[in-house]
Amino acid sequence: MMTRADGIAITLGCMLTAVHATSGAVDSMSAEWAHGNQTQVVRVGLQWNWSSRWWQSNGTHIGGYWDADLAQWRGTRFKNLPGTAQNITEIGFTPVFRFARDDGQGLYGELGIGAHYLSGIYNNNGKQLSTHFQFGDHIGVGYVFSNALDLEFRLQHFSNGGYQEPNDGINFLVLRARYQF
Repeated sequence: MMTRADGIAITLGCMLTAVHATSGAVDSMSAEWAHGNQTQVVRVGLQWNWSSRWWQSNGTHIGGYWDADLAQWRGTRFKNLPGTAQNITEIGFTPVFRFARDDGQGLYGELGIGAHYLSGIYNNNGKQLSTHFQFGDHIGVGYVFSNALDLEFRLQHFSNGGYQEPNDGINFLVLRARYQF
């Protein structure tokens, strides 16, 4: 059974390893707004692009970036009781793969799966997560404008991968704005 300290150590270890592994500096920042299961999420993040490009063909490629984030969750039906609330802080780190044009502009698709640590045990609107440590995966589609503004819609899912019950999983619809330096 994973303890709270184990979850913090794993998440911070992943984040520090990724920061150390990147040769460049932060090259973008993001803000996200999400909603799902009577829960609202506000998230900020910093990203580092990978220098690698795979399957480069016809002006497109698969690349990616590291995404470190800090978020605040607000559930408005704690323990499934009307009029109650639950606030959770989340830190996470996600490697993200992106299929995009070589010039970095226009339409793209992406997916990622990462490690996240929640400050509390989520229990809202009849859905429960039994651990602080969660996996967060997403699939998204977006558009990068010529001024480096990147707007994206995502479907994001959080669960602990089934290593401890209950593990109902939580889904969010996400609107993300990212600015690349």
